[in-house]
Amino acid sequence: MSLSRRTPTEGALLAEAQAPENQLTLAARAERWARRLTGVPSVTGTSDEAAFADELVRLLRASPAFDGHPERVWQVPVPGGRHPRSAVLALLRGKGARTVVLTGHFDTVETASYGALAEHAYESDRLSAELITALSKEPANPQSERALADLRSGEFLPGRGLLDMKAGLAAAIAVIEDAARETDRVGNLLFVAVPDEEANSAGARHMAAVLGTTLKELGLGAEAALNLDAIADDGDGTNGQVIALGSIGKLLPSALVVGQPVHASYALNGLNATALAGALASAIEWLPELTPRTADELGSAPTLLGMRDSKRAYDVTTPGFVWMFWNVALHRTGAGDVLDVMHRAATSAVEAVVNELAARKADIRRKAEEAASVPVLTFDALFAEAAAAQPSFRPQFEALGAELAQHETDLPEQNRRLTEFAWQASRRSGPAIVLGFASTPYLPVELRGDGSAARLGEAVRRAASLISGQFNTSIRVAQFFPAISDMSFLGQADTTDVPIIARNTPAWGSAIRWPDRGAVANLPIVNVGPWGRDYHTRLERAHRNYSFKVLPALVAEIVRQLFAQGEARAL
Repeated sequence: MSLSRRTPTEGALLAEAQAPENQLTLAARAERWARRLTGVPSVTGTSDEAAFADELVRLLRASPAFDGHPERVWQVPVPGGRHPRSAVLALLRGKGARTVVLTGHFDTVETASYGALAEHAYESDRLSAELITALSKEPANPQSERALADLRSGEFLPGRGLLDMKAGLAAAIAVIEDAARETDRVGNLLFVAVPDEEANSAGARHMAAVLGTTLKELGLGAEAALNLDAIADDGDGTNGQVIALGSIGKLLPSALVVGQPVHASYALNGLNATALAGALASAIEWLPELTPRTADELGSAPTLLGMRDSKRAYDVTTPGFVWMFWNVALHRTGAGDVLDVMHRAATSAVEAVVNELAARKADIRRKAEEAASVPVLTFDALFAEAAAAQPSFRPQFEALGAELAQHETDLPEQNRRLTEFAWQASRRSGPAIVLGFASTPYLPVELRGDGSAARLGEAVRRAASLISGQFNTSIRVAQFFPAISDMSFLGQADTTDVPIIARNTPAWGSAIRWPDRGAVANLPIVNVGPWGRDYHTRLERAHRNYSFKVLPALVAEIVRQLFAQGEARAL
C-alpha cells in the first residue's frame, strides 16, 4: 500500500483538525479522531461500552476512507457480558490479498477517580483547565506537580481513555484515511477494535477464534498485526516511545490455606490459617524467581492481589481458611515453572512458621512439642482425591461451576468457592495448602520463526530508524510490552502449558472458556502505541507530539515497509 509521507506543519493540531477534509495532515487526522473517540464513553462492562461499537461504526462509515462502501465496516458480536458487546472491523481494500491488521481496545476504566471532575472526563480541553485549577489548590506531591507542569505546558492532553488507548485507535484510523487517498494501493488494512480488554479480554479472545475464518471469507492473507496500546513513562519519553516485539504474559496463582480452627481460648490446640497465610504472603512477595527478566528488560515482581479468610462475622473461633492470589508476570517462564516455584516457596515458608510455632508452644507448655505437618498440593491433585472420595463429586462440581458462572462474581471468587468445595469433598483435614490458578491466563508472546515474523521485525527496525530521524526523537525497539495486553490472544504464543493451567484452574470450562482450536490467532504482532502518564487515574494524559504526530507516521511507515517486502501468509 502506497502511503504518502508527510511531516506535519508546526502549530496547533486542533486548528489543523478543523480544516477541510482534503487539507488535513496525518497528524491532524490523528488528533481529530482521538478527540472524537475520547468524547464517547466506553467504560468496561457498562451499556456505554456496548453502545460505543454502534457509534464507532457510524463514525467510520462517515469517513472518506469508506465512502460508498458501508459494508466494509461491520460488527462481530462478542459472547458474554451483561450488555451485548461487539468488536468493530473496517477493511480498506487494496490490490492483492496481503493484509496488515491494526488493532486495539476501545473500553476504558471508570471515571469515579475524577471525583467532582468526572462530568468532564471525556472533554479534554475542559478537563485540562479544570485539572490545572484543582491541582493548583491541592497539597503538592511529586505526581501532581509533574501533572500540573505537563498540563500547563500544553504538551500533554488529558481525558479518560485518551492514552489507554483511543489515541492508538485514532492513529490507525488516520493512517487508513491517509492511505485511502492513494488510488493505486497495494495491500489491505484491516482495523479491529475490541471491547473488554480492561477486564477479561473477551473481545480479543473471541477475535482470535474467528479472525482466521473472517480473513479467509474475505480472500485475504494475514501479513502481521500492530497492536496500538499505550505505554506509560514518568520520564522524558525514552521508555514510552517504544515498539515492543512481544508482550509479557500473566498468571494469577492462588492458594487455599487450610488451618485447624479452634476456640480462641484454646489457640494452642489448633493452627491458625492466617499464620500460615502470612508466612506464605511474605515468601512470595517480590520473589526473584518469579520476576521475569529478558536481557536488560525487567518485568514486574510478583505481588499479592487479594487475601481473605473464611469468616463472615465476628466469633471467637480462629479462621479455618484463607484464600490468596498473586499477580505473576511471564516472559519466558511457563505455568509449570510457576507452580514449582510456588510449591517450593510455600513448603519452605510453612515449615519455618510451624517450627517457630512449635518452639513457642513448647516454651509456653514447658514440654517438647512436635511441629505440625502441612502438605502442599496442587488443585489438580485435590480434584483427583475428591473425585475418588465421592462418586457424585464431578457432576456436583460442574453444577456449582455453571451456577457461579451465571452470576457477576469475579473469577478469583469463583475459583475460591470451587476450591473450597473440592476440599470439603476430598475429606481431607487441615492444615494444608492447595495451589492453583484463579483467572484467565495471558500468555507471553514474541515474534517466532522466519517468514512473516522476521519481516515484521525488520520492518519495525527500519521504520523506527527512519521516523526517529524524521522527527528528531528517540524510538526504542524492546523485546516485551511491559503490561498484559490483547496481544496474548492475537500473537504468536506458546500454548504448551495451557493443559497445566486448565487442570489447576477450578473455573476452567465454566466461567473460563478456552477453545481447543483458535484460542490464539498466532499472528506476528508488535505493539506500537502512544505514550503518556498515569493512565487509569484522573491524571491520565497523552503526550501530544508523539501520540498525534510521530505515532501515525510510525504506523504508516511500518505498513509501508511490510508491503515493500515478502509474501503474505495464511492465518
